[in-house]
Amino acid sequence: MFEVIPAVDIKGGKCVRLYQGRADKEKVYFENLVEVAKKWESLGAKRIHVVDLDGAFEGIPKNIAIVEEIVKSVSVPIQFGGGVRTIEALDRLFSIGVDRVIVGTVAVENPRLFEEMVDRYPGKIVLGIDAKNGMVTTKGWVEVTEIPAVSLASDYDAMDIWGFVYTDISRDGTLTSPNFEEVEKFASAVNRPVIASGGVSSEEDILKLSKIENVVGAIVGKALYEGKVDLASVLQKVG
Repeated sequence: MFEVIPAVDIKGGKCVRLYQGRADKEKVYFENLVEVAKKWESLGAKRIHVVDLDGAFEGIPKNIAIVEEIVKSVSVPIQFGGGVRTIEALDRLFSIGVDRVIVGTVAVENPRLFEEMVDRYPGKIVLGIDAKNGMVTTKGWVEVTEIPAVSLASDYDAMDIWGFVYTDISRDGTLTSPNFEEVEKFASAVNRPVIASGGVSSEEDILKLSKIENVVGAIVGKALYEGKVDLASVLQKVG
């Protein structure tokens, strides 16, 4: 079943969306993060994607107390990403009840540590690959590497990770539609499941992503907050 996963992005204790991952281009949508998570659950979301933007930029989760509140307030699983670069951070997140943790920068900069994380939590780590023009970016989308997204994914595909979240950051928060060609290229290069993220602007975009082989979900942020996508309606169509 294809999952439509609402994104709850935390920055400064509020629910925001960034434009192309830029910290200086934010828009606040909700002051109360628990309230917004409950809203998406009430509309039928089966999973919520929580991102600690402060953590992504600073390299250590900064909003764990808020995340814990969200976990306790909803009954659907929470997948979390943002600044998870140590075993301690990972342990803390799983101890508060997070279902899956997205790790990105570590996989690029410290493969041995990433392997240790996966061994410690088999099937629970998601490799988050944030790409710009097909190349991997790290440290909260700030640094562009010379590593092709597909080749990084191939390196880890055989490990006991859950799968991948593939984000095209040039489309993220822009409402310009996903880069379907890149998503398809990425998804066809790996065996593990892929969740697509970045650029969803309409119900049609989600339906199109749901037809790409090996893409099992889409993370939707700005399109939900701006009223471009009706969550209950699209869930009926992909369910």
